[in-house]
Amino acid sequence: MRDGEAVTMTASSRNSVNYQRFGELVERANPTGDIWVIIDNLSSHHGVSTRAWLADRPRIKHAFIPVGACWLNLQEAWWRIFRREALAGQTFADAAEIAQATVHATAALNRRARPWIWGRPPPLPRHRRRRFVYCL
Repeated sequence: MRDGEAVTMTASSRNSVNYQRFGELVERANPTGDIWVIIDNLSSHHGVSTRAWLADRPRIKHAFIPVGACWLNLQEAWWRIFRREALAGQTFADAAEIAQATVHATAALNRRARPWIWGRPPPLPRHRRRRFVYCL
């Protein structure tokens, strides 16, 4: 979130092993400081093996999003941008092509990366407001 650069990984399923592999990629991409991961309540994010894995990595801290509050997750907004960049209008023959599209889209997004800002920007001031007068 600080620099806006993304780390992506393709996997055959969303399980604890692949989540931990992805966590290692994130850890390598951010060599210093604490890593706060804001995530949903998927079972692979808080399973026994993941908790044991996190115990060996005190830098990685989890903050779970409350159930029914997915709008708090910045990943959803990023996923919409990534899907448009990598997947929209594409047809893939196999998983290798999806992985290749993911690598290319991640590189393209990282070239123009900016820090993420949570929330909407304030509305621009309206200098010329129209005033309507209704005559009945």
